Amino acid sequence: MIESISAAPISPLRQRLIEDMELRHFSIETKRNYIRDVARFATWLGRPPDKATAEDLRRFQVEQCEGGMPSPTMNSVVAALRFFFTHTLDRPDLSRRLYREKVVRKLPVVLSREEVARLLQATTCLKHHAALAVAYGAGLRVAEVSMLKVRDVDSERMLLRVERGKGGRYRNAMLSADLLALLREWWKIGHREGVMHRDGWLFPGQHYLKPISTRQLHRVVVEAAQAAGIAKRVCPHTLRHSFATHLLEDGIDIRIIQTLLGHAKLENTAFYTKVATRTVRAVVSPLDKLGIVVPPPVAPDG
Repeated sequence: MIESISAAPISPLRQRLIEDMELRHFSIETKRNYIRDVARFATWLGRPPDKATAEDLRRFQVEQCEGGMPSPTMNSVVAALRFFFTHTLDRPDLSRRLYREKVVRKLPVVLSREEVARLLQATTCLKHHAALAVAYGAGLRVAEVSMLKVRDVDSERMLLRVERGKGGRYRNAMLSADLLALLREWWKIGHREGVMHRDGWLFPGQHYLKPISTRQLHRVVVEAAQAAGIAKRVCPHTLRHSFATHLLEDGIDIRIIQTLLGHAKLENTAFYTKVATRTVRAVVSPLDKLGIVVPPPVAPDG
C-alpha cells in the first residue's frame, strides 16, 4: 500500500513506480528501498529522473564510487534504477548502462549453538524472544520475520507460511514443536494484552496494526548479543546463517536446506560448507583409511 511507504504527496512518476512494484508483489522493504534509491538519483540529478541520459547514469555511478559508496550499496542502487528504467519508464537501453560492481563475498558470522542459546535467553521480553527464535529456528530473513501474520502459523502441518520472500517467492518454512509451543505462549499473552489478533501480525510493532520493524529487530539482536557477552558482530541475519550452518553440520542434505532457506540457487546454500567446521572435522581423510602411515619407532634410551 502507498500509505505504508510514504505519507507525503506522491508524484505521478513515483505512483507509477509503486504500482509497477505492487504488480510484482514486492515486499514493503523492497519498495521502500527502491523508492529511496531512485530518489537518491533524482536528488543528484537535480531534475526528474525520467529526463536522465546515458551520460547522467555514467557520471552518477562514477561520482558515487569516487565518494566511497560501498559496492553492496551501489549494487542495491543499480538494482532499483534498473527496475525503474526498464519497467516504469520502458527504457531498457538506459538500464543496460548501469553496471553492477563485483563484490567479494565474505564468510558469514556464525554463532555456536551455545551462543545462540545465550542470545535468546538475553532478550528482555517474550515477543522479542519469540521473534529471534523464529529467525533461528526456521531460518527466516529479518524482513520475513517482520511480515509474518498469525495465520501463517500452520500447526497442523507444522509449517510457517512465508509470503513474498526474497524475489517475491512463496515458501513453507519449518516449524518445530518447541517453536510452536513458544509461539502459543506468545499468542496467549499477546492476545490477553490486546496486541495480537487472529488476522493480525505475529509480531506487532508499537501499534498493533503495524508489524515490528526490521530496524527494531536489528536493535534487539545487537542488545541481546551485548547482554550475552557475545563479542562477534551480530545482526538478525546471523541467526539465519547459524540455522543453515548447524543443519549442515547435523548432516541434513544440502538441497533440503536450500528449500528451507528459499534459495533459488544451490550455490548460495553451498557457501555454508565453508563455515561448517564440525562437518570438516568429521570427515575422515582418505590417507587414514590406507593404514600405511605408521609413526617411526622410538629409539631406546642409551
